[in-house]
Amino acid sequence: MPLTLKLTRTWTDRYALIVLSGLLPVVLGLFILAWQANRSLELIALHTSEEAARQFDQMLDNAALAADVVLPLAGQECAQVELALRDQVTRRPFVRSVNLAWDNKLYCTSLFGRFKENVNPGDYTAGTLWLMPGNPVTPYEPLLVLRKQNGHQSVLVSLYGFHLVNVLGLINPKTHLLIQVGNTWIDRYGLVSNAALPEYPVAQVSHPSAQYPYRVVAGFSEGEIGRYAVVEYPVLMGLLVFLGLISAGTVHWLQKRASSPSHELQRGLEAGEFIPYFQPIVRSDTQEWAGVEILMRWQHPREGLVRPDLFIPFAEHSGLIVPMTRSLMQQAATLLSPQAANLTQGFHIGFNITARHCQDLGLVDDCRAFLKAFAPGHIKLVLELTERELIVPSDVTLQLFAELHAIGVMIAIDDFGTGHSSLTYLREFNVDYLKIDQSFVAMIGADALSKHILDTIIELSAKLELGVVAEGIETEEQRDYLTSRGVEFLQGYLFSRPLPPEQFIKSVQARPQQTMN
Repeated sequence: MPLTLKLTRTWTDRYALIVLSGLLPVVLGLFILAWQANRSLELIALHTSEEAARQFDQMLDNAALAADVVLPLAGQECAQVELALRDQVTRRPFVRSVNLAWDNKLYCTSLFGRFKENVNPGDYTAGTLWLMPGNPVTPYEPLLVLRKQNGHQSVLVSLYGFHLVNVLGLINPKTHLLIQVGNTWIDRYGLVSNAALPEYPVAQVSHPSAQYPYRVVAGFSEGEIGRYAVVEYPVLMGLLVFLGLISAGTVHWLQKRASSPSHELQRGLEAGEFIPYFQPIVRSDTQEWAGVEILMRWQHPREGLVRPDLFIPFAEHSGLIVPMTRSLMQQAATLLSPQAANLTQGFHIGFNITARHCQDLGLVDDCRAFLKAFAPGHIKLVLELTERELIVPSDVTLQLFAELHAIGVMIAIDDFGTGHSSLTYLREFNVDYLKIDQSFVAMIGADALSKHILDTIIELSAKLELGVVAEGIETEEQRDYLTSRGVEFLQGYLFSRPLPPEQFIKSVQARPQQTMN
């Protein structure tokens, strides 16, 4: 429906809104993609560091096995044990040399046989590992040395740094890796340094070994998040651009089509254009009228009768739904109070309320004023909680529903099972009735799953001792099925469409008076 009141905004304001509406989904989407990419890179870095540590542990395990074999030989003459040392070098993968020491004096190696060199235990992290940039034999080739000691005996097993560099560089070429032993570290380029550990700007993780005193650090370079997103999410990025264009185009179309809905709604409210329509609710056993749901319609001076789905969302968003409902209740009281004698005792009169109505206690006064138009106890006022907006339990809402129950107002959940939090409403608001949504009713005889859901709702209401109203009854098959399931109240086109006030009053006057239990 076109709303004709135009906003007085400059073209710059309008186009700024269009641009912003187009950029918003793109910016939000890119933010989400960046977060997801960063999370994915963190997982990649973690898995890569774990795999690197696993391979380094395997290398050191081989060195430890060699050390365990030759450690008892420490102290024997080098000539007697050097073949045993070389045997371990041959047998153990990744091992470069095996060396024996007595009282921290190295005296025999698998490379040279007899050798003399002092060993400083302080060079070894936890007395176990030493990452060396090189030694006199290979001064520019890093080594990782494993040390084991038993009393005077000790053994030093060296691992060739080339194997370390291979793991760091080949396990995941896109991930920066380094291994740190004490204050010394080596990266995938073979650089051994005692300087401060480099910081990777993206997804840096640190994974310590559970067996040996070292850790693996992994991360990515600056800009890797963007590169990863482009490679991994090209379709999503294209979709974001498309959504941005759609959003901007939609806003542009709406600007050309409509003005301020709230202004037009306010004008219609002041002009008394929002009028009640009445849809009867019948008892399933007797087909007698048990009550009525009062629905809002907009009698627009130019557009004619406007459907509620075209203006109710605007009314809820602007907050005008509260005075509009108050006006509807006043009109209904004025129309129905003279017909009270034609309404059965306990006749139900229902109105829809939203989250906006539950934000203050003024609704209690509106209900009290409506009930005063009738003899005490002659009618039952029912407020139906719609779920287009979530009603959040609070001190105000709990007090509101308590006071409503205190004055005899009954609470129903409209369209049960289709909204935000129907089960929460049952728990928090002391509900009296459930209204089964017409989408479940429409599937009777056609959709087994929906019928099971329908049966579950009916059984739930019975267990909770709640009244049940089924909406959208259009066929006799639906009526008969619901009646057989014990649903007490029915509503739908099979019995009556929503009626304008004059037609409803004529129908009430023409129907024989009934007594309602």
